[in-house]
Amino acid sequence: MGSFSPFAFFFLLLLSSAASSKKLDQEVVAQQEADRVTRLPGQPPVDFQQYAGYITVDESHGRALFYWFIEAQHNARDKPLLLWLNGGPGCSSIGYGEAEELGPFLIKKGVPELRFNKFSWNKEANLLFLESPVGVGFSYTNTSSDLNNLGDEFTANDSYAFLLNWFKRFPQYKSFEFFIAGESYAGHYVPQLAEKIFDKNKEAKDNYINLKGFMIGNAVMDDETDQKGMVTYAWDHAVISDQVYDDINNNCNFSLENTSKPCTVALQEYYKVYNIIDMYSLYTPSCIMDDLARKSSMIDGVAPKLFSRYRGWWFPKPSGYDPCISIYTEVYLNRPDVQKALHANVTNMGYNWTHCSDVINRWNDSPFSVLPVIKKLVNGGLRVWVYSGDTDGRIPVTSTRLTLKKLGLSTVQKWKPWYNHKQVGGWTIIYDGLTFVTIRGAGHQVPTFAPRQARQLVAHFLANQQLPSSPF
Repeated sequence: MGSFSPFAFFFLLLLSSAASSKKLDQEVVAQQEADRVTRLPGQPPVDFQQYAGYITVDESHGRALFYWFIEAQHNARDKPLLLWLNGGPGCSSIGYGEAEELGPFLIKKGVPELRFNKFSWNKEANLLFLESPVGVGFSYTNTSSDLNNLGDEFTANDSYAFLLNWFKRFPQYKSFEFFIAGESYAGHYVPQLAEKIFDKNKEAKDNYINLKGFMIGNAVMDDETDQKGMVTYAWDHAVISDQVYDDINNNCNFSLENTSKPCTVALQEYYKVYNIIDMYSLYTPSCIMDDLARKSSMIDGVAPKLFSRYRGWWFPKPSGYDPCISIYTEVYLNRPDVQKALHANVTNMGYNWTHCSDVINRWNDSPFSVLPVIKKLVNGGLRVWVYSGDTDGRIPVTSTRLTLKKLGLSTVQKWKPWYNHKQVGGWTIIYDGLTFVTIRGAGHQVPTFAPRQARQLVAHFLANQQLPSSPF
Protein backbone atom coordinates (compact mmCIF):
# COMPACT_ATOMS: atom_id res chain seq x y z
CA MET A 1 0.00 0.00 0.00
CA GLY A 2 1.39 3.41 -0.98
CA SER A 3 2.27 6.09 1.59
CA PHE A 4 -0.22 8.88 2.42
CA SER A 5 1.55 12.25 2.45
CA PRO A 6 0.81 14.92 5.05
CA PHE A 7 -0.01 17.34 2.23
CA ALA A 8 -2.64 15.00 0.80
CA PHE A 9 -4.17 14.56 4.25
CA PHE A 10 -4.35 18.33 4.75
CA PHE A 11 -5.92 18.73 1.30
CA LEU A 12 -8.65 16.23 2.20
CA LEU A 13 -9.34 18.13 5.41
CA LEU A 14 -9.78 21.33 3.42
CA LEU A 15 -12.18 19.61 1.04
CA SER A 16 -14.14 18.19 3.97
CA SER A 17 -14.28 21.62 5.65
CA ALA A 18 -15.42 23.30 2.44
CA ALA A 19 -18.14 20.68 1.96
CA SER A 20 -19.37 21.20 5.54
CA SER A 21 -19.38 24.98 5.06
CA LYS A 22 -21.35 24.65 1.84
CA LYS A 23 -23.82 22.34 3.56
CA LEU A 24 -24.20 24.80 6.45
CA ASP A 25 -24.82 27.63 4.01
CA GLN A 26 -27.53 25.59 2.34
CA GLU A 27 -29.10 24.82 5.71
CA VAL A 28 -29.04 28.51 6.66
CA VAL A 29 -30.68 29.47 3.37
CA ALA A 30 -33.33 26.81 3.88
CA GLN A 31 -34.04 27.99 7.43
CA GLN A 32 -34.34 31.59 6.31
CA GLU A 33 -36.63 30.65 3.44
CA ALA A 34 -38.82 28.70 5.85
CA ASP A 35 -39.21 31.86 7.94
CA ARG A 36 -39.75 34.24 5.03
CA VAL A 37 -43.05 36.13 5.20
CA THR A 38 -44.17 36.56 1.63
CA ARG A 39 -47.19 38.70 2.39
CA LEU A 40 -49.53 39.21 5.30
CA PRO A 41 -53.31 39.30 4.82
CA GLY A 42 -54.29 42.87 3.96
CA GLN A 43 -50.65 44.01 3.71
CA PRO A 44 -49.72 46.80 1.26
CA PRO A 45 -47.00 45.80 -1.24
CA VAL A 46 -43.41 46.52 -0.15
CA ASP A 47 -39.92 45.96 -1.58
CA PHE A 48 -38.12 44.92 1.62
CA GLN A 49 -37.92 41.40 3.02
CA GLN A 50 -39.42 40.15 6.28
CA TYR A 51 -39.10 36.95 8.28
CA ALA A 52 -40.91 35.52 11.28
CA GLY A 53 -40.84 32.33 13.30
CA TYR A 54 -39.34 30.64 16.31
CA ILE A 55 -35.86 30.39 17.78
CA THR A 56 -35.32 27.65 20.35
CA VAL A 57 -33.61 28.92 23.50
CA ASP A 58 -33.76 25.72 25.58
CA GLU A 59 -34.12 22.38 23.81
CA SER A 60 -34.50 20.30 26.98
CA HIS A 61 -37.49 22.38 28.14
CA GLY A 62 -38.92 22.97 24.67
CA ARG A 63 -38.66 26.72 25.09
CA ALA A 64 -38.89 28.91 21.99
CA LEU A 65 -39.24 32.65 21.45
CA PHE A 66 -41.17 34.19 18.59
CA TYR A 67 -39.58 36.92 16.47
CA TRP A 68 -40.49 39.13 13.53
CA PHE A 69 -37.57 40.53 11.55
CA ILE A 70 -38.10 43.32 9.03
CA GLU A 71 -35.25 44.50 6.84
CA ALA A 72 -34.56 48.19 6.29
CA GLN A 73 -36.49 49.74 3.42
CA HIS A 74 -33.37 50.86 1.57
CA ASN A 75 -29.71 49.85 1.70
CA ALA A 76 -30.35 47.21 4.33
CA ARG A 77 -26.72 46.04 4.24
CA ASP A 78 -25.57 49.53 5.27
CA LYS A 79 -28.05 49.99 8.13
CA PRO A 80 -27.61 48.80 11.74
CA LEU A 81 -29.65 46.07 13.40
CA LEU A 82 -32.06 47.27 16.12
CA LEU A 83 -33.79 44.92 18.57
CA TRP A 84 -37.03 46.34 20.00
CA LEU A 85 -38.48 45.12 23.31
CA ASN A 86 -41.76 46.05 24.97
CA GLY A 87 -42.18 45.72 28.69
CA GLY A 88 -45.01 44.75 30.99
CA PRO A 89 -43.45 42.48 32.05
CA GLY A 90 -45.44 40.12 29.89
CA CYS A 91 -46.33 42.45 26.99
CA SER A 92 -45.70 41.85 23.31
CA SER A 93 -43.30 43.79 21.10
CA ILE A 94 -45.29 42.49 18.12
CA GLY A 95 -48.63 43.83 19.32
CA TYR A 96 -47.34 47.15 20.59
CA GLY A 97 -43.98 47.86 18.95
CA GLU A 98 -44.61 46.56 15.45
CA ALA A 99 -48.37 46.88 15.00
CA GLU A 100 -49.07 50.14 16.86
CA GLU A 101 -45.85 52.10 17.17
CA LEU A 102 -42.76 51.88 14.98
CA GLY A 103 -43.17 49.00 12.55
CA PRO A 104 -43.93 49.40 8.84
CA PHE A 105 -47.37 47.78 9.15
CA LEU A 106 -49.95 49.38 11.43
CA ILE A 107 -53.43 48.06 12.13
CA LYS A 108 -56.34 49.73 10.38
CA LYS A 109 -59.55 50.44 12.24
CA GLY A 110 -62.53 48.21 11.52
CA VAL A 111 -61.17 46.55 8.36
CA PRO A 112 -59.03 43.43 7.90
CA GLU A 113 -56.12 45.39 6.44
CA LEU A 114 -52.82 46.93 7.39
CA ARG A 115 -51.68 50.42 6.56
CA PHE A 116 -48.14 51.46 5.77
CA ASN A 117 -46.39 53.55 8.43
CA LYS A 118 -44.50 56.34 6.69
CA PHE A 119 -42.55 56.97 9.91
CA SER A 120 -41.50 53.36 10.37
CA TRP A 121 -38.16 52.86 12.06
CA ASN A 122 -37.12 50.40 9.35
CA LYS A 123 -36.29 53.49 7.31
CA GLU A 124 -33.36 53.87 9.71
CA ALA A 125 -32.50 50.28 10.70
CA ASN A 126 -33.16 46.59 10.24
CA LEU A 127 -35.81 45.88 12.89
CA LEU A 128 -36.01 42.78 15.07
CA PHE A 129 -39.08 42.39 17.30
CA LEU A 130 -38.98 39.74 20.03
CA GLU A 131 -41.77 38.36 22.22
CA SER A 132 -40.02 37.63 25.49
CA PRO A 133 -40.11 35.82 27.87
CA VAL A 134 -42.01 32.60 27.19
CA GLY A 135 -45.70 33.03 27.88
CA VAL A 136 -45.71 36.34 26.02
CA GLY A 137 -47.58 36.45 22.71
CA PHE A 138 -46.69 33.47 20.54
CA SER A 139 -43.58 32.47 22.53
CA TYR A 140 -44.03 29.15 24.32
CA THR A 141 -42.56 26.48 26.55
CA ASN A 142 -43.34 22.77 26.75
CA THR A 143 -42.35 22.83 30.43
CA SER A 144 -45.14 24.51 32.35
CA SER A 145 -42.98 25.05 35.45
CA ASP A 146 -40.98 27.60 33.44
CA LEU A 147 -43.87 30.00 33.89
CA ASN A 148 -43.32 29.88 37.65
CA ASN A 149 -39.62 30.70 37.34
CA LEU A 150 -39.81 33.88 35.27
CA GLY A 151 -38.06 37.07 36.26
CA ASP A 152 -35.54 39.62 35.03
CA GLU A 153 -32.57 37.23 35.02
CA PHE A 154 -34.55 34.45 33.31
CA THR A 155 -35.64 36.90 30.63
CA ALA A 156 -32.13 38.25 30.03
CA ASN A 157 -30.67 34.75 29.76
CA ASP A 158 -33.30 33.58 27.28
CA SER A 159 -33.05 36.78 25.23
CA TYR A 160 -29.29 36.35 25.02
CA ALA A 161 -29.68 32.69 23.98
CA PHE A 162 -32.19 33.87 21.38
CA LEU A 163 -29.69 36.33 19.90
CA LEU A 164 -26.92 33.75 19.67
CA ASN A 165 -29.20 31.34 17.83
CA TRP A 166 -30.80 34.05 15.71
CA PHE A 167 -27.37 35.10 14.43
CA LYS A 168 -26.76 31.46 13.48
CA ARG A 169 -29.92 31.59 11.39
CA PHE A 170 -29.03 35.01 9.97
CA PRO A 171 -25.21 35.04 9.97
CA GLN A 172 -25.09 37.81 7.36
CA TYR A 173 -26.15 40.25 10.13
CA LYS A 174 -23.66 39.12 12.75
CA SER A 175 -21.09 41.84 12.02
CA PHE A 176 -23.68 44.64 11.84
CA GLU A 177 -23.70 47.39 14.45
CA PHE A 178 -26.25 46.20 16.99
CA PHE A 179 -28.50 48.34 19.18
CA ILE A 180 -31.33 47.60 21.64
CA ALA A 181 -34.32 49.83 22.32
CA GLY A 182 -37.53 49.53 24.29
CA GLU A 183 -40.03 51.22 26.55
CA SER A 184 -41.70 50.91 29.96
CA TYR A 185 -40.54 47.75 31.79
CA ALA A 186 -37.95 47.37 29.04
CA GLY A 187 -36.16 49.89 31.25
CA HIS A 188 -35.17 46.67 33.03
CA TYR A 189 -35.01 44.34 30.01
CA VAL A 190 -32.81 46.48 27.78
CA PRO A 191 -29.97 47.40 30.19
CA GLN A 192 -29.94 43.86 31.62
CA LEU A 193 -29.64 42.28 28.18
CA ALA A 194 -27.04 44.86 27.18
CA GLU A 195 -25.05 43.99 30.32
CA LYS A 196 -25.28 40.28 29.50
CA ILE A 197 -23.91 40.92 26.01
CA PHE A 198 -21.29 43.34 27.33
CA ASP A 199 -19.98 40.79 29.83
CA LYS A 200 -20.15 37.79 27.48
CA ASN A 201 -18.34 39.71 24.73
CA LYS A 202 -15.23 39.81 26.92
CA GLU A 203 -14.87 36.05 26.57
CA ALA A 204 -16.71 35.50 23.31
CA LYS A 205 -15.12 34.38 20.08
CA ASP A 206 -17.71 33.03 17.68
CA ASN A 207 -20.50 34.46 19.86
CA TYR A 208 -19.34 38.08 19.82
CA ILE A 209 -22.20 40.55 19.28
CA ASN A 210 -21.31 43.98 17.92
CA LEU A 211 -23.27 45.91 20.57
CA LYS A 212 -22.91 49.69 20.29
CA GLY A 213 -25.58 51.05 22.59
CA PHE A 214 -29.16 51.13 23.81
CA MET A 215 -32.11 53.51 24.17
CA ILE A 216 -35.03 53.31 26.61
CA GLY A 217 -38.23 55.36 26.76
CA ASN A 218 -40.64 56.16 29.64
CA ALA A 219 -38.64 53.50 31.38
CA VAL A 220 -38.94 51.76 34.73
CA MET A 221 -35.49 52.21 36.26
CA ASP A 222 -35.69 52.93 39.99
CA ASP A 223 -38.56 52.08 42.36
CA GLU A 224 -38.16 55.08 44.64
CA THR A 225 -37.97 57.80 42.01
CA ASP A 226 -40.39 56.11 39.59
CA GLN A 227 -43.12 56.06 42.23
CA LYS A 228 -42.34 59.44 43.75
CA GLY A 229 -42.35 60.98 40.28
CA MET A 230 -45.73 59.46 39.42
CA VAL A 231 -47.37 61.15 42.39
CA THR A 232 -45.61 64.48 41.88
CA TYR A 233 -46.51 64.49 38.18
CA ALA A 234 -50.18 63.75 38.92
CA TRP A 235 -50.36 66.62 41.39
CA ASP A 236 -48.44 69.02 39.14
CA HIS A 237 -50.77 68.22 36.22
CA ALA A 238 -53.93 68.78 38.28
CA VAL A 239 -54.90 65.12 38.27
CA ILE A 240 -55.01 64.64 42.05
CA SER A 241 -55.98 67.02 44.82
CA ASP A 242 -53.69 68.69 47.31
CA GLN A 243 -55.22 66.47 50.00
CA VAL A 244 -54.36 63.21 48.18
CA TYR A 245 -50.88 64.51 47.37
CA ASP A 246 -50.24 65.45 51.00
CA ASP A 247 -51.66 62.16 52.29
CA ILE A 248 -49.33 60.16 50.06
CA ASN A 249 -46.27 62.23 50.93
CA ASN A 250 -47.05 62.05 54.65
CA ASN A 251 -47.77 58.31 54.77
CA CYS A 252 -45.75 56.60 52.02
CA ASN A 253 -42.04 55.81 51.95
CA PHE A 254 -41.16 54.84 48.39
CA SER A 255 -37.74 53.57 49.38
CA LEU A 256 -39.49 50.62 51.09
CA GLU A 257 -41.40 47.72 49.51
CA ASN A 258 -43.95 47.40 52.30
CA THR A 259 -46.53 50.04 53.02
CA SER A 260 -48.68 51.18 55.91
CA LYS A 261 -52.48 51.12 55.92
CA PRO A 262 -52.73 54.95 55.64
CA CYS A 263 -50.41 54.79 52.60
CA THR A 264 -52.59 52.11 51.00
CA VAL A 265 -55.70 54.24 51.51
CA ALA A 266 -53.97 57.29 50.02
CA LEU A 267 -52.78 55.36 46.97
CA GLN A 268 -56.27 54.00 46.37
CA GLU A 269 -57.52 57.58 46.16
CA TYR A 270 -54.66 58.35 43.74
CA TYR A 271 -55.66 55.51 41.42
CA LYS A 272 -59.36 56.39 41.34
CA VAL A 273 -58.77 59.20 38.87
CA TYR A 274 -57.30 56.77 36.36
CA ASN A 275 -60.66 55.03 36.13
CA ILE A 276 -61.86 58.02 34.13
CA ILE A 277 -58.76 59.20 32.20
CA ASP A 278 -55.93 57.38 30.49
CA MET A 279 -52.92 57.16 32.78
CA TYR A 280 -50.67 56.46 29.79
CA SER A 281 -51.72 59.56 27.88
CA LEU A 282 -53.34 62.23 30.00
CA TYR A 283 -54.84 64.36 27.24
CA THR A 284 -56.18 61.83 24.72
CA PRO A 285 -59.59 60.10 24.79
CA SER A 286 -60.00 56.75 26.52
CA CYS A 287 -61.40 53.77 24.65
CA ILE A 288 -65.02 53.12 25.54
CA MET A 289 -64.28 49.42 25.01
CA ASP A 290 -61.37 49.47 27.45
CA ASP A 291 -62.35 46.22 29.20
CA LEU A 292 -59.46 44.79 27.18
CA ALA A 293 -57.03 46.61 29.45
CA ARG A 294 -58.68 45.65 32.69
CA LYS A 295 -58.83 41.89 32.16
CA SER A 296 -55.09 41.32 32.59
CA SER A 297 -54.05 39.56 35.76
CA MET A 298 -51.69 41.17 38.22
CA ILE A 299 -48.09 39.95 38.26
CA ASP A 300 -46.81 39.49 41.78
CA GLY A 301 -43.26 40.60 42.49
CA VAL A 302 -42.64 43.05 39.68
CA ALA A 303 -41.07 46.51 40.07
CA PRO A 304 -42.03 49.05 41.21
CA LYS A 305 -43.26 46.64 43.84
CA LEU A 306 -45.47 48.98 45.85
CA PHE A 307 -47.44 50.40 42.93
CA SER A 308 -47.65 47.10 41.03
CA ARG A 309 -49.92 45.67 43.73
CA TYR A 310 -52.81 47.66 42.31
CA ARG A 311 -54.56 45.36 39.89
CA GLY A 312 -54.97 46.49 36.32
CA TRP A 313 -52.62 49.46 36.33
CA TRP A 314 -49.35 48.02 35.16
CA PHE A 315 -50.34 46.88 31.68
CA PRO A 316 -50.83 49.70 29.17
CA LYS A 317 -54.36 50.63 28.31
CA PRO A 318 -55.33 50.94 24.65
CA SER A 319 -53.97 54.29 23.59
CA GLY A 320 -52.91 56.41 20.66
CA TYR A 321 -54.74 58.51 18.14
CA ASP A 322 -57.33 55.75 18.05
CA PRO A 323 -57.63 54.75 21.69
CA CYS A 324 -59.23 51.42 20.73
CA ILE A 325 -56.47 50.31 18.34
CA SER A 326 -55.31 47.48 20.60
CA ILE A 327 -58.67 45.77 20.24
CA TYR A 328 -58.26 45.67 16.45
CA THR A 329 -54.72 44.36 16.83
CA GLU A 330 -55.87 41.41 18.93
CA VAL A 331 -58.54 40.53 16.39
CA TYR A 332 -55.98 40.63 13.56
CA LEU A 333 -53.25 38.59 15.26
CA ASN A 334 -55.73 35.88 16.32
CA ARG A 335 -56.78 35.26 12.72
CA PRO A 336 -55.61 31.80 11.52
CA ASP A 337 -54.51 33.16 8.12
CA VAL A 338 -52.38 35.84 9.81
CA GLN A 339 -50.77 33.33 12.15
CA LYS A 340 -50.05 31.02 9.22
CA ALA A 341 -48.41 33.85 7.26
CA LEU A 342 -46.23 34.68 10.29
CA HIS A 343 -45.39 30.99 10.99
CA ALA A 344 -46.84 31.60 14.46
CA ASN A 345 -48.79 29.47 16.95
CA VAL A 346 -47.28 26.26 15.61
CA THR A 347 -48.08 24.48 18.90
CA ASN A 348 -51.77 25.45 18.83
CA MET A 349 -51.71 27.28 22.15
CA GLY A 350 -54.68 26.74 24.41
CA TYR A 351 -55.30 30.47 24.71
CA ASN A 352 -55.64 33.48 22.42
CA TRP A 353 -52.80 35.81 21.57
CA THR A 354 -53.01 38.88 23.81
CA HIS A 355 -51.01 42.10 24.11
CA CYS A 356 -50.06 41.25 27.67
CA SER A 357 -49.85 37.69 28.93
CA ASP A 358 -52.66 36.14 30.95
CA VAL A 359 -50.51 33.10 31.82
CA ILE A 360 -47.72 34.95 33.65
CA ASN A 361 -48.72 35.57 37.26
CA ARG A 362 -45.44 35.55 39.17
CA TRP A 363 -42.20 37.48 38.69
CA ASN A 364 -39.34 36.12 40.78
CA ASP A 365 -36.70 38.82 40.55
CA SER A 366 -37.11 42.50 39.83
CA PRO A 367 -34.35 44.67 41.29
CA PHE A 368 -35.24 47.85 43.11
CA SER A 369 -33.02 49.80 40.71
CA VAL A 370 -31.20 49.17 37.42
CA LEU A 371 -29.12 52.33 37.83
CA PRO A 372 -25.98 50.37 38.78
CA VAL A 373 -26.28 48.47 35.48
CA ILE A 374 -26.78 51.65 33.49
CA LYS A 375 -23.84 53.34 35.23
CA LYS A 376 -21.64 50.31 34.46
CA LEU A 377 -22.54 50.38 30.77
CA VAL A 378 -22.09 54.16 30.53
CA ASN A 379 -18.62 53.72 32.01
CA GLY A 380 -18.05 50.86 29.57
CA GLY A 381 -18.43 53.22 26.64
CA LEU A 382 -21.82 52.14 25.29
CA ARG A 383 -24.05 54.79 23.72
CA VAL A 384 -26.97 55.36 26.11
CA TRP A 385 -30.03 57.50 25.40
CA VAL A 386 -33.10 57.85 27.61
CA TYR A 387 -36.26 59.51 26.31
CA SER A 388 -39.61 60.46 27.78
CA GLY A 389 -42.98 61.38 26.32
CA ASP A 390 -44.12 64.24 28.55
CA THR A 391 -47.87 63.46 28.76
CA ASP A 392 -47.40 59.97 30.23
CA GLY A 393 -48.56 59.51 33.81
CA ARG A 394 -47.32 55.92 34.17
CA ILE A 395 -43.56 56.51 34.10
CA PRO A 396 -43.67 60.28 33.67
CA VAL A 397 -40.90 62.66 32.72
CA THR A 398 -40.79 63.70 36.39
CA SER A 399 -39.84 60.16 37.42
CA THR A 400 -37.15 59.91 34.77
CA ARG A 401 -35.57 63.25 35.70
CA LEU A 402 -35.43 62.27 39.37
CA THR A 403 -33.97 58.89 38.41
CA LEU A 404 -31.26 60.28 36.16
CA LYS A 405 -30.27 62.76 38.85
CA LYS A 406 -29.40 59.75 41.02
CA LEU A 407 -26.76 58.67 38.51
CA GLY A 408 -24.69 61.69 39.43
CA LEU A 409 -23.33 62.26 35.93
CA SER A 410 -21.78 65.61 35.12
CA THR A 411 -23.54 67.83 32.57
CA VAL A 412 -21.84 68.22 29.20
CA GLN A 413 -24.54 70.27 27.49
CA LYS A 414 -27.25 72.12 29.39
CA TRP A 415 -31.00 71.76 28.98
CA LYS A 416 -32.18 73.17 25.67
CA PRO A 417 -34.96 72.70 23.10
CA TRP A 418 -34.63 70.47 20.06
CA TYR A 419 -36.60 70.96 16.85
CA ASN A 420 -38.64 68.89 14.47
CA HIS A 421 -38.79 71.12 11.39
CA LYS A 422 -40.22 74.46 12.59
CA GLN A 423 -41.62 73.19 15.88
CA VAL A 424 -40.07 72.40 19.25
CA GLY A 425 -39.96 68.61 19.47
CA GLY A 426 -39.01 68.61 23.14
CA TRP A 427 -36.00 69.30 25.32
CA THR A 428 -32.67 67.59 25.75
CA ILE A 429 -29.72 67.53 28.11
CA ILE A 430 -26.45 65.70 27.55
CA TYR A 431 -24.63 64.17 30.50
CA ASP A 432 -21.22 62.59 30.49
CA GLY A 433 -22.03 59.34 28.68
CA LEU A 434 -25.83 59.67 28.54
CA THR A 435 -28.31 61.76 26.53
CA PHE A 436 -31.80 62.52 27.84
CA VAL A 437 -34.56 63.65 25.47
CA THR A 438 -38.18 64.66 26.09
CA ILE A 439 -40.82 64.41 23.38
CA ARG A 440 -43.44 67.13 23.62
CA GLY A 441 -47.07 65.96 23.65
CA ALA A 442 -46.29 62.23 23.59
CA GLY A 443 -47.71 59.62 25.93
CA HIS A 444 -46.24 56.37 27.21
CA GLN A 445 -45.78 54.84 23.74
CA VAL A 446 -43.92 57.71 22.11
CA PRO A 447 -43.92 56.43 18.48
CA THR A 448 -47.72 56.10 18.64
CA PHE A 449 -48.34 59.69 19.67
CA ALA A 450 -45.41 61.45 17.99
CA PRO A 451 -44.34 59.25 15.06
CA ARG A 452 -42.42 61.95 13.15
CA GLN A 453 -40.45 63.03 16.21
CA ALA A 454 -39.85 59.40 17.23
CA ARG A 455 -38.31 58.57 13.85
CA GLN A 456 -36.11 61.66 14.12
CA LEU A 457 -35.09 60.54 17.61
CA VAL A 458 -34.01 57.06 16.55
CA ALA A 459 -32.22 58.36 13.45
CA HIS A 460 -30.06 60.69 15.55
CA PHE A 461 -29.48 58.04 18.20
CA LEU A 462 -28.24 55.49 15.65
CA ALA A 463 -26.05 58.08 13.93
CA ASN A 464 -24.75 59.35 17.30
CA GLN A 465 -25.76 62.87 16.36
CA GLN A 466 -27.27 65.60 18.53
CA LEU A 467 -30.85 66.58 17.78
CA PRO A 468 -31.18 69.91 15.92
CA SER A 469 -31.14 72.90 18.24
CA SER A 470 -32.80 75.32 15.80
CA PRO A 471 -35.68 75.18 13.29
CA PHE A 472 -34.90 73.69 9.88
